[in-house]
Formats: sequence, structure tokens, C-alpha cells
Amino acid sequence: MTDLTAATWSDALKLYRWLCTWVGVAPREHQEWWLDVGAIMRLETQDPRGWESIDPYEGNEERLEGPLFPWLETPSTAVDAERYRPRVRELPRASARSLIVLLGVLGLDVAKASQWEERRPEMERRADVILSRFPATTRFYSNIGWKGDHPDFYEQGVWGGLDPFSCYGWDAGLIAVNDEEVAVFWNFQNI
Repeated sequence: MTDLTAATWSDALKLYRWLCTWVGVAPREHQEWWLDVGAIMRLETQDPRGWESIDPYEGNEERLEGPLFPWLETPSTAVDAERYRPRVRELPRASARSLIVLLGVLGLDVAKASQWEERRPEMERRADVILSRFPATTRFYSNIGWKGDHPDFYEQGVWGGLDPFSCYGWDAGLIAVNDEEVAVFWNFQNI
């Protein structure tokens, strides 16, 4: 495994270079981590390590008109956190890697991805670097549906319902939460 540095983190985020994927990490400042997620969505925080984030809407006309764009709303109170909690399910760490990769695949379907088998090793290497930032105690949550207790998103893709967080009505994401940091990985390209 490559040592995790600002440079290796930036390289790992190239997993999302041709997609409309949001990546933000913030310090964990609240017992109720949904408040930290909301702060990331509202652009009120910065990566605690000073490392790269991705905001595909920076400077976008819609963002200039509505600072929350593309999010419909963001959790900012305890009541909001209660409303958001049922919108995601906890995902086992063993499945987080395939979802991190899937968020970098156009259409969220590896079977339809161009040159998937050739690209897979490099995509997985980048996903492993991303995962290495988050210790074993990290919990992962997603708004997408899946089958089974330990889903492999290469095999099943996005299954069942999902609960969109954006104005698009269809988006897919992953939230990582531990005692030190909260991260949001959200794909809007596959709408």
C-alpha cells in the first residue's frame, strides 16, 4: 500500500476525474455527525489536513444563483438529523471499496463500463488509497439500495431504491464517519 500523503490522496481522487462527483472531508466536530455532513454540503468546512476536495459545481451558474446547489437541503439541526437518518443504510467496510469504485464508473454499472477489466486494477488501487484514510472504526453509509449483508457492487450495481439528496432526483453517495473526520463522496453524473 502506498503511504497516504496529500499527493497520493490527490492521485486517488482521479478516480472521479471525468465524472460529476463531489468529494469533501471535514473534521468531526459534532456528536451528531449529520451536522458535519451538512457543513460539508454547505461548503462551510475544509479538509482538516488541507488536502484536495472536489466540488464539480464551483463557479457554476446554478451555484451562483443558489449556494446550496446541487443539494436540495442540508442537515443543520438535530431535527434535520432525525429526518436524514432513515435516508441512508450502514454499509459494511468490506463493501465500501466496491462502492467507492462504482461511484467512479459512468452509469454505476461495471458491466457497461468501457474497458472495465483493464481499468479495474487502477481504480481499485485508488479506492484502496481513499479507504486507507479512514481507520477500521470508520462507519460507512449510503443512500443507494443493495441486496445482502455484504454487497459487491460490481456484481449487483445499484439495486432497489435510493433516496436522492439533490435537485436531480437521482444521485448516489457514500458517507464515511469516524471520531476524527467525516467524508462525503457523491456522484451526480449518472442521472
